Amino acid sequence: MSTIEQNLQAVRDSIAQAASDAQRAPADVTLLAVSKTFGADAVLAAARAGQAAFGENYLQEALDKMAAVKLALPQGGLAWHFIGPIQSNKTRPIAEHFDWVHTVEREKIATRLSEQRPAGLPDLNICLQVNISGEASKSGIAPAELPALAHAVAQLPRLRLRGLMAIPEPETDVNLQRRAFAQLRALYEQLKADGLALDTLSMGMSADLRAAVLEGATIVRVGSAIFGSRHYS
Repeated sequence: MSTIEQNLQAVRDSIAQAASDAQRAPADVTLLAVSKTFGADAVLAAARAGQAAFGENYLQEALDKMAAVKLALPQGGLAWHFIGPIQSNKTRPIAEHFDWVHTVEREKIATRLSEQRPAGLPDLNICLQVNISGEASKSGIAPAELPALAHAVAQLPRLRLRGLMAIPEPETDVNLQRRAFAQLRALYEQLKADGLALDTLSMGMSADLRAAVLEGATIVRVGSAIFGSRHYS
């Protein structure tokens, strides 16, 4: 068993334990393997171990990696999620190549993704990024501005608004971690009560996975616990 395979199993076990403690089915939580800065070989190793969903932050790196993976796995079957900041001049390749986008925070970006999504592809799955901790350095829409954006995005063609995403301020105390995730879940529940058909809470990473699952995460974004420490050049 490879290191990546062992790591994947350990993360899956952690998700299953947290889901059980929350009286949830482990199958209701999707593991998104964050493969940014790791090569196609790491993605292929994870795919061979049964991992199907991969998250990427850097567009050109992702496009090159996706092409290499497609050559090695021509049958496909993987889902690619864009989880990095989105510049206006990058929306077309994102719309053309990804299955999910987690980081929409402006109507302008959503409109461009809608206009540029090829008609022959399924609707692009969208999460709205919320700045739940109010950090000046963090991306994401302010909670007070979320309802207007959500209702606007829900009306756009070739997009499917699925839910919300957040990266809260780092905390080591699980209770503080849970508090931030509970705030995101409350916003999600309010949007559902307002009539939006949402089903996704993208929250939780390697360090706060348990707290996120306990508070209702349906997608957890895990990188280093699967692939190891990152080395940025």
